[in-house]
Amino acid sequence: MIISKNNVLKVIFTVLLLSIKSTWVFADKSISIMLFGDSLMSGYGLSQSENLASQIGNKFLANNKPISVINASVSGNTSSNGLARLDWSLADNPDIVILCLGANDMLRGISPELTQKNLDKIIKTIKSTGSIVILAGMRAPENMGPDYQAQFDKVYLSLAEKYALIFMPFLLEGVALEKDYLQSDYKHPNAEGVKIMVNNLYPFINQSLSVIN
Repeated sequence: MIISKNNVLKVIFTVLLLSIKSTWVFADKSISIMLFGDSLMSGYGLSQSENLASQIGNKFLANNKPISVINASVSGNTSSNGLARLDWSLADNPDIVILCLGANDMLRGISPELTQKNLDKIIKTIKSTGSIVILAGMRAPENMGPDYQAQFDKVYLSLAEKYALIFMPFLLEGVALEKDYLQSDYKHPNAEGVKIMVNNLYPFINQSLSVIN
């Protein structure tokens, strides 16, 4: 069978068009998820392929769900820092925002009342854009004292109830205090710890996707 050059070119052109069309369809269905937090979500001490954003993307890719993940987390940020840069970050127009700030507030002994006020403003602003908020909580260690611990720990639940948010009670569930899943500083998750975080986050993200769909 003899195939002319023109026919070959037509076939190639058709394949390219179908490829481009498939890419467009994928992009149209893609949902953007923004990570808005501190070093616990930014990927401190990890390679690009090991950080939370990459591993969430890989998790959904493996399950044939087209999403894009925006890493808008900054190491060292307090809730005040997050509030100050929020408008700039939201310019990316995410569909879903996973919010987890406050760990550095706690480490610095900042008043839980102030942390709650800042997070309240952040949540209110995000919701005003139409984005869905997944609130991931933090917990204060016992060495902060029982009064501080009690006040800090209830911040996240109070906000989740106030705004009827999708709520993950503790971002580091199954990771905190587990040496096998932490870096040498015993504070930040290692690559294996991030895998646990992704698996823990996965049902909460799916819940938010069901709201969009």
